[in-house]
Order: sequence, then C-alpha cells, then structure tokens
Amino acid sequence: MSSDTDEMTNTDNAVNAGDGVSEAVAVETETSNTESKDVGSEEALSADPKKSTDIEKSDVQDSDVEDSDDEDSEDYLVEEGEIAGDYLEQLLDVLDFDGDIDLDVEGDRAVVSIDGGSDLSKLVGRKGEVLDALQELTRLAVQQSTGERSKLMLDVAGWRANRRSELGTLGIEAARRVLESGEREELSPMTPFERKIVHDAVARIDGVDSESTGVEPSRRVVVIKA
Repeated sequence: MSSDTDEMTNTDNAVNAGDGVSEAVAVETETSNTESKDVGSEEALSADPKKSTDIEKSDVQDSDVEDSDDEDSEDYLVEEGEIAGDYLEQLLDVLDFDGDIDLDVEGDRAVVSIDGGSDLSKLVGRKGEVLDALQELTRLAVQQSTGERSKLMLDVAGWRANRRSELGTLGIEAARRVLESGEREELSPMTPFERKIVHDAVARIDGVDSESTGVEPSRRVVVIKA
C-alpha cells in the first residue's frame, strides 16, 4: 500500500575553435562507431537463431523451476498434514475419543480438522484454550519429524471456522461504527489468530484502519478512522 531518475552528462566547450572542431569530429566518429556496433549486434543476434532459441529455452526452464518449487512446497505441506493426522489419531485413541480427521492445504500452511465426535468440545476448551495448546503440541510433533518449524492449523468440531465468521462480522461492524462516528474503538483482547481475522475484515472497509496495541495476553485490536 518507486521512481527512475535520468542522468545526463554535459561535455565541456572547447577553449578555442580548433579544439572545438576536433572534439566535434571525435564525438561524431565515436557515435557512428557505436551505432554500427549496436546494429551489428542486433543483426548477429537475429542471424543466429540458436541464440534466440537458447533464450527461449532459458525462459521455459525458469518457468519449470517455479512450477517445481510450488509442487515441492505443496507436497511438503501435505506431508506435514499426514504427520499431524497420525499424531492426532494416536491421541484420540489414548483419550478414547471418536473423530474423523480431515487434511487440507490452505495457502502456505497445512490444515487439519477433527470432526464427528460427541466429546470433541473437551478438546476445544474455554475460548479455544485447549485447542490452542493441542495445536502447539501437534506442531511440535511435526517439527520433531521434519526438523522444520510448522505453521499448521488445527480445528476441532468447526470451532475455528465458526470463530472466524464471528470475528469477521465483529470487525466489519466495528469499522462501520468508527466510519460513522469518527471515534476510535478498542476491541476485547484476542489471540494473534483472532486479531488477524479482524484486521483482514476491517481492511475491506474503505476509510478506516486497524492496529494492535498492548502486550499478550491483553493485546487487542483498535479500529481508527483513516
């Protein structure tokens, strides 16, 4: 939510007429030679189809590398999800909880959901506190296996999905109130996950902005007029 500057160099005037004529001839000759070299280079390039073909092949290869990187990234996230799924399946067996585990990839993170069990609310806890702890444990299990820090997201019984919808509505309503009144509005403390949802919601309303203030666990979103 950047500028080019043109540089020009000025040549000094000759001290006498003889020097001026000499310099003028020299500059004209140098310019003529340079133009001849440029034309020659263009003709050489167009006359050599192999060079043109090599350039096209290089462009194609660069595109293939990018596609390969995207595929590798998605494959890695799928692997993260599978590792997390195995870990959570063992945990459900230990707790004697029923639940279906679904794996997905959203953007740059793996998403794992547990649904279908009657006791799953116990894995969510008050304001999602148990769910947050379980998500962190799952991330650590993935990191222990892959050696890389995981940004995996875990949802249980659709709690995060419902919370995302609620917070989105909260952010839009707060933005509209601030837009109408012109006065800033502080929301209640939220987790980083919750604050990001609110920030994204406020960003959809023109004329208002949002920022986070405070320290955890009391850090909150403040909506202000832009």
